[in-house]
Amino acid sequence: MTIEKIKNEIKKLIGKKVLIKVNIGRNKYEYIEGIVLNVYPFLFTIKSNEEIRSFSYADVITKNIVLKIY
Repeated sequence: MTIEKIKNEIKKLIGKKVLIKVNIGRNKYEYIEGIVLNVYPFLFTIKSNEEIRSFSYADVITKNIVLKIY
């Protein structure tokens, strides 16, 4: 997958609820439930209950994060 393909797929998710599994190292994961807010040239933002977080498309390619749609 290329960054452009991932960006286009995430653009389709704007306003939809997603679950993100974030690899924080040493077989530890953080789960974030939120809504896709915006897509920018190098990153996208997710609004969870507590805050707005940003992730890069490279994180998706390297599987540091995994998105699941509700």
